Amino acid sequence: MSEERRHFHRILFDAPARLSCGPRSCGVQVVDISLHGALVRLPGGDDLRPEPGTELVLDIELDADNHIRMAGRVSHVEREDGLAGIVCERIDIDSIARLRRLVELNLGDAGLLERELEALLHTGPADR
Repeated sequence: MSEERRHFHRILFDAPARLSCGPRSCGVQVVDISLHGALVRLPGGDDLRPEPGTELVLDIELDADNHIRMAGRVSHVEREDGLAGIVCERIDIDSIARLRRLVELNLGDAGLLERELEALLHTGPADR
């Protein structure tokens, strides 16, 4: 997706996370994150190779007591780079508060954050 069409700014965010798809799960590395989802690096091998459209849960541990947990689906997979884009479809209130704070700190522009939050409320999944 081109940057011109993107409604949400991506924040570079290098952090370990857990990706769960039904009973299967594996460790992944978060590459970037936004109010609408994340880009993750999948592990090598056959641990978990989701296809576009696969429903999953991404759990990012910020510290022992704080996580960002989002449920969503795979939007795209870049097999040669081992990357998967995840679209957030459901997120709990504590996780969205943590994600909002993370984005706010990295954007450095409260007005831009408010516009992104407004876009999040008024766009459908196909628009994101």
